[in-house]
Amino acid sequence: MSESNSRKWIDSKELLTRSAISRATLNNYIKLGVLPRPVVKSPADSQKGTKKIGYFPDTVLDTISEIKKLKEKGKPMEAIAREMRTSSPESGYEGPERRGSVSQDAGERVPVESVAVPGGGLRLTLDEVTTPAYLLNYQFEIEWINEAAEREIFGKPIRSIRDVEFRNVFRLFLGWEFNHFVKNWEEIFAYHMAFYKARTGREQLRQLYSDMSGREAEYLEEVYDRAEKIPSEKIHRRSVNVEAEGGSGQRYLVYTTFFREGMFFLYVRADRTRKSIAEFLSDRETVVRDLLQQRLPTLVSFSVLVADLQNSVRICAELPPEEYFELINSMWRILEESFRRFNGIYGKRIGDGVVYYFLKKQDPNYLMNSINCALAIRARMADFSNEWKTRKRWLNDLYLNIGINEGQEYFSTTTPSSTNIEFTALGDTINYASRLSNLARFGSILTTKNVMNHLNDDDRRAVRYGIRKRLEDRELFVENVFSRVDDLLKDNDTWRQRFADIATLPVTEITEGRAQAPKQDPI
Repeated sequence: MSESNSRKWIDSKELLTRSAISRATLNNYIKLGVLPRPVVKSPADSQKGTKKIGYFPDTVLDTISEIKKLKEKGKPMEAIAREMRTSSPESGYEGPERRGSVSQDAGERVPVESVAVPGGGLRLTLDEVTTPAYLLNYQFEIEWINEAAEREIFGKPIRSIRDVEFRNVFRLFLGWEFNHFVKNWEEIFAYHMAFYKARTGREQLRQLYSDMSGREAEYLEEVYDRAEKIPSEKIHRRSVNVEAEGGSGQRYLVYTTFFREGMFFLYVRADRTRKSIAEFLSDRETVVRDLLQQRLPTLVSFSVLVADLQNSVRICAELPPEEYFELINSMWRILEESFRRFNGIYGKRIGDGVVYYFLKKQDPNYLMNSINCALAIRARMADFSNEWKTRKRWLNDLYLNIGINEGQEYFSTTTPSSTNIEFTALGDTINYASRLSNLARFGSILTTKNVMNHLNDDDRRAVRYGIRKRLEDRELFVENVFSRVDDLLKDNDTWRQRFADIATLPVTEITEGRAQAPKQDPI
């Protein structure tokens, strides 16, 4: 291959192998302008059978490595592309004025689609969506949004708003910033109201967000009455105009896809090709996984339940490996029904324990949901334990020790691998619940004074709680009281040291309650 300078070159096949990226990702990096278009030449002798192949300067390997590092830090691809195009003239970005101005010895340039090795076409990913897009949950709060939507639709940064209630889309549409930015804001408002009307009754409008004024409530009801219901379909498409206050406007085709987790809105400019968009949305599992992986951290009120299997090390030692794993998997399969029944969100598995969250924004009765879920789990575990005692003819009782706590923390998702998504909360709320599950014994349910204080009077009266105390050779259960952890362990120095970090935490034990499942909204 002839060169007029000292650059080293690699072909597209070698680039894909050494960088460990897909053919589609390479195409999109070129399309975004962070990598140069390839120089097409005849292949080397070792690649017989290929008429033409694309060559890149080997510096693109460093560029790809840098992109990966930035993506791992959570930076969106569109922001990375903009930075690289601005800071590096060598990125190869070609504006319309540069395309076609290639010197003779550089070789022939080819369209992006020709870079790929045979056997497939362009595959769009969430990071590479450069048109406006956002995910709404079914409280109509923005859970994910890209920079294009902030810039072209809302006219303000949304990702910096940490309180999810202030990301309610109707609240944003009624704000002066949006009214000033979009001339036809009422049309955009009514379009989203049609989706709300399709699944939610008029009587719930005034509960959409707090601090709603009377005028806002009346306007919401007025628009609701006029709105047409969106037909039930996997992907809804509609033409929408967004008219800027300054006079410019843009027509979009808006694709809305429905998931259990919410609604994904994708705006495509009417003059753009839509083939890759249709392919992208058709892969529903990948889309929702990518959206949840990039969910915005949100400050939420929640209750957390941590459950640990007592004596799991001893049980593991006594059972053959296949029976131990059968026991664990069967146990979680049975108990999963209880978590779903009370609107629990799976956090993560910790050894032989599990974490579930109950969010206030999903159900105002989230505290009682966590308590009733714990009571239901304890009842199911008693039956499960008896089944295994009969099967193994042993005397071991199986207990799940449970800790419950409540708080307000930042809540988001983590991605330990490309296929697993875990919900997690930061802060002491979950740490205290975990410590209480370690403290609990024989299937008891321990919770904090904060949880009980946040219950209303009726719910508190429906729960039997208190502290077990030793009186000479008898154990008494004193109802409606709390105790510091340190006072519970005053006769056990080893355990007092083990739980020194929560020594002053006031706790109580829940023994009974009414385990009524909450009403479920249809998905």
